[in-house]
Amino acid sequence: MAALAWLLIPLFAVVGAAIWGSWASRNKTIGDVAELAGYARFRDAMERAHTTTADSARTEREPAAAASAVTTSPSG
Repeated sequence: MAALAWLLIPLFAVVGAAIWGSWASRNKTIGDVAELAGYARFRDAMERAHTTTADSARTEREPAAAASAVTTSPSG
């Protein structure tokens, strides 16, 4: 009976290694697709934020440029 117990230890180790190996080699593409989609949404949001900031900066500069053009043109 003791010999049987000693033979079961490696058997359990092999079964455990097989379970771990199948878990470690599972298909992980589902998580990658979700992460890539999230990154694409992040990139789009940053582009929209950058475009909005550039537009608002342009409108802030335009009235100042127009005011300076008005003051410099009558001097002639």
